Amino acid sequence: MEQIFGGGIIWTIFIGFIAGLLARALKPGNDKLSFLWTIVLGVGGALLAWFVGSTLGWYKPGEPAGFIASVVGAIVLLAIYAAMRKKK
Repeated sequence: MEQIFGGGIIWTIFIGFIAGLLARALKPGNDKLSFLWTIVLGVGGALLAWFVGSTLGWYKPGEPAGFIASVVGAIVLLAIYAAMRKKK
């Protein structure tokens, strides 16, 4: 878990929350998520950014994802969530 943002679990939760909040603020639309789901969104965005960045060679092994990439990853996850929710 320390690889996500380069710190401990508390740091990961805090930065994940901030990344989730920014993603919700930057993506158009009304995304009603609780405190916990905002954290999950931010951490999930960081995981997505780290996976894509590692696959494309942007990050070396063991290097954490960048904050901006984490926010972009969270926006992508929000867009996927909105598309899935709209189909129902």
